[in-house]
Amino acid sequence: MLEKKYYKEAFERADPERKNLILEIGIEEFSSKGYENANINIIAKKVGISIGLMYKYFATKEDLFITCLKYGMDILEKALYDIMVSDDKLLIKAEKLVRTICMHSKKHSNYIKMYNEICSEKGSLERMRSIAEEIESRRSSIYITSITSALKSGDVRSDLDPKLFALFLDNLLTSLQFAYTCDYYREKFRIYTNIDINKSDDEQVISQLLKFIESAFSYEK
Repeated sequence: MLEKKYYKEAFERADPERKNLILEIGIEEFSSKGYENANINIIAKKVGISIGLMYKYFATKEDLFITCLKYGMDILEKALYDIMVSDDKLLIKAEKLVRTICMHSKKHSNYIKMYNEICSEKGSLERMRSIAEEIESRRSSIYITSITSALKSGDVRSDLDPKLFALFLDNLLTSLQFAYTCDYYREKFRIYTNIDINKSDDEQVISQLLKFIESAFSYEK
């Protein structure tokens, strides 16, 4: 989880319901309009507080954005961590990961849209880029550790490189996330498959992706 706080002490002391409302409305504003076009005044108005109070909670719009992003991504990171540290075999973990990604991307699409923004060239603010790097570093560590463990136990092919396979696995899962939530990746999915992923049978997507992952991790000459 991201440990550094980007909000003021006043926000930490605020009523939990108000805090959740600020974050959910903030996430909706940022995900629908993008960082540059999102308006902190509109967020404050929808929450029902003054802009002055909002700035007692957050020094800048960027701080609010990062706090909203952290709130959303921590939910997914916790789910992924619980799967990867389990005693399941790697391919069982992979199935749970794919199913979790599908469910999370549909249920929390706004979180994924915000993450996509900081992963793209639009996410040019330095602190946002550093947050993306921190998220990627923590996720890569989870995947590399799990794949290395599977390699030592003979659960996967013996000639793989854990770091590269962790990268390839994360790229697959990230693309799947974005296909559910972001226009470019959704259209790319449609071009390749002639399927609208948001109207598709998830089981078809899941089963085909798992076959691809299984062949990569288990086939060896």
